[in-house]
Amino acid sequence: MAQNIYDDPGFFDNYAQLPRSQHGLDAAGEWPAIKALLAAMDGLDVVDLGCGYGWFCRWAAEAGAASVLGLDVSAKMLERAAADTDDPRITYRREDLDSVELPEREFDLVYSSLTLHYLADVSRLFGKVASALRPGGRLVCSLEHPLYTAPSQPGFVEHEGRTVWPLDDYSVEGPRITNWLADGVVKQHRTIATYVNAVADAGFAITRMVEWAPTPADLDEHPDWAIEVHRPPFLLIGARVA
Repeated sequence: MAQNIYDDPGFFDNYAQLPRSQHGLDAAGEWPAIKALLAAMDGLDVVDLGCGYGWFCRWAAEAGAASVLGLDVSAKMLERAAADTDDPRITYRREDLDSVELPEREFDLVYSSLTLHYLADVSRLFGKVASALRPGGRLVCSLEHPLYTAPSQPGFVEHEGRTVWPLDDYSVEGPRITNWLADGVVKQHRTIATYVNAVADAGFAITRMVEWAPTPADLDEHPDWAIEVHRPPFLLIGARVA
């Protein structure tokens, strides 16, 4: 079972203070790039893997989706999502994505935001996702960039007068224990090639990959994001089944 850190009271309370927790998708710097990967939502059956507070589920319904299913391992997250949702097209269900079973040919779009780096067996999940999509169905996902997950304790350091991002054992895949919002958070480090090949091996054609970093326009509005230029924090993947 994936680590359920989001049900830890301390972690949950700290997570609630993040800008994207308080203000939703528009507070996520990578959201415009994700939207660019999404085609029209009208009439689609959608599943959100790792739905959290349900921000994307509600957006998808407002954008015209016929149905939206949000899955998450965290009871606290799902309780918050349900409390903030008043739309009969949206349902939520508690699932461990490392062992989830998805109905075949049920969805037109599978979406996942900043969840896959928690999973021990991402290849299994991509296989389940491919089977759950109808012909021509799409996968759009974001995850912590492998340059970000490689260090055992991510954090910028000073080196020879410069602020740098230390890169440790990039090619050594496996769990990394980090202290983010709480001690002992387990994330799975994989290389870019491992993610891309896992998507392809599941039967997808990759349509777009984005290594997100703030643009000059982003920095004009959010000068505090400047440190993110040193390494991309997020990897975005768009793909389609035959």
